[in-house]
Amino acid sequence: MNAFPQGLHVPPLRVETPVAVPAAQPRRAPKQRLGPGTAAPYGALLGPGLLLLYWCVLSATGWLDPRILPAPWTAVTTGVDLIQEGRLQQHLAVSAARAMTGLSFGITIGAALALLSGLSLLGGYVIDGLVQIKRGVPILALIPFMILWLGIGETMKITLIATAVFIPVYINTHNALRAIDIRHVELAETVRLSRWQFLRHVVVPGALPGFLTGLRFGVTSSWLALVVVEQLNATSGIGYMVTLARNYAQTDVMLVGLVVYALLGFGSDALVRQLERRLLSWRRTLGR
Repeated sequence: MNAFPQGLHVPPLRVETPVAVPAAQPRRAPKQRLGPGTAAPYGALLGPGLLLLYWCVLSATGWLDPRILPAPWTAVTTGVDLIQEGRLQQHLAVSAARAMTGLSFGITIGAALALLSGLSLLGGYVIDGLVQIKRGVPILALIPFMILWLGIGETMKITLIATAVFIPVYINTHNALRAIDIRHVELAETVRLSRWQFLRHVVVPGALPGFLTGLRFGVTSSWLALVVVEQLNATSGIGYMVTLARNYAQTDVMLVGLVVYALLGFGSDALVRQLERRLLSWRRTLGR
């Protein structure tokens, strides 16, 4: 039975066709008028590239005496010869093993002491003063005592590298811990976080920027300490190769050693900065 009366005109139903909605365009970040601008992919290489260009020009025009500083291409040819003889990679492997071992110990000790000192008043009273005392003592002044206590072997070299590394790691991590906003701690207490949850959700994110800054300084300090220990008392390593070349006035080999140290420092710092970008991707700063 029809629900409408006889003779009543029923209008046809209108079927509305779906309207195509344009795809959402990705939002572009507003251009900062006062910011440093958009970062170039390989902008960090500009400074070293200009230095290399300046060096090449001075060497090619004769303004730079090769007896004072050999030309860049001399370093390249000498480096190739050392690689073909197997000397460069052999010394580099020894130096890298020493630096990485000392760096690992230094990072572990520095981070652990920073946690103990930063999260505990008693730990701060005991540890922080001792670290500040050590901070005022140059690494060169410790070498005679290190030789007296640990001998002249690998233990002394790794200990000196670790000592040079743990100071910047401790200082920056400790400062970051003490700079955690007290409101975050009060919020953690309000929501009744456990000690482990407090460390995971408040302490680690708060200390991570300072730790990574200390890591950058620590990596650089490890290479600097390596230069010192390998030039004083060693029978292998890049520092030993440079010292041996100095005794025979081989400036080209000495230059290769310096270039290797420079590349190691620049490359390791770039790796830490890349790690910092990944771990701190949530942070919006002027440099991003």
